[in-house]
Amino acid sequence: MHTVHVVGCGGTIASEPAEDGAAPAKAGDELVRSVPDISEYADLRVTDVGSRPGFDMDFGVVAAAAEEVRTAVADGADGVVVTHGTDTLADTAYALDIACNVPVPVIVTGSQRRFDEPGSDAPSNLLTAVRAAVDGQFAPGVHIAFDDELHAARDAVKTHTNALDTFQSPGKGPVATFTRETTRLHRDPEQATSDVSLPAAALDADRDTAAYAVVPAVHSGTGVDGASLERFLPDADGIVVEGTGLGNATGSLGDAVADALESVPVVVSSRCHAGPTEAVYGTAGGGVTLRDHGVAYAGTLSTAKARVKLVLGLTAGLSREAVEATFE
Repeated sequence: MHTVHVVGCGGTIASEPAEDGAAPAKAGDELVRSVPDISEYADLRVTDVGSRPGFDMDFGVVAAAAEEVRTAVADGADGVVVTHGTDTLADTAYALDIACNVPVPVIVTGSQRRFDEPGSDAPSNLLTAVRAAVDGQFAPGVHIAFDDELHAARDAVKTHTNALDTFQSPGKGPVATFTRETTRLHRDPEQATSDVSLPAAALDADRDTAAYAVVPAVHSGTGVDGASLERFLPDADGIVVEGTGLGNATGSLGDAVADALESVPVVVSSRCHAGPTEAVYGTAGGGVTLRDHGVAYAGTLSTAKARVKLVLGLTAGLSREAVEATFE
């Protein structure tokens, strides 16, 4: 029988209700024991590295999860499942995908409803994740298992606050869907997860959380001026600008980007859910002008994932040029 190591990070899937609001309280082994028939698919081993809600995740916990993934694989695990809060689940999955290179499937999952809530998706999501980990079609690479679908970590985003099918891959679709008996592939799993790999040092469990690169994200929109970026410059190691459309910004913000590039790298993403960034428009904040200033473009990466990549690349000690080259 295959061996699957489950790494618990917290989240709704591990939460219990309380008078002052629900919070993670269940250990990973309790989650596993709560899913009927899950042991029929694999010999399960469990380790907890955190008990955080998804909205309060930090790179220290992500690094601890990465270390546990590497250790589990070194100890012979055939696959790894990471349980996590949904708010930043896609961020962590992407971080593991680019900085935790292991030759077995890594499947990240969670739930929108707790185990104790009616219609909970926790048991089915955890079962799907284990099934994916031993399926044999998904190594290497990191995927997200949710609502009977498997999504590439690079593409998946949380699209709805509480719907059970919240994780989608805009413009791409799922890599696979699961029925009661079979797995149906829609895309090449390895191609779907391919991206630039960063050194393992990017996620070092011994690094203090405060030692990670400081990368704020600045949103462009109606009336946004350059001050929204300038206030971060004294402490920032890099900046992500979430542009509109193809990756454009207001004129004032575009001027601030030009100044910021004298000291830090700037990556431009789009607030649109699907489609690439492209340099098409002129004027002070248009994509052509930003490109000429020297920004890197996020391509089809979401703002959150562009920030994850920039943080980890800078933290790993890559040169500014090398970090910028990891983007499209």
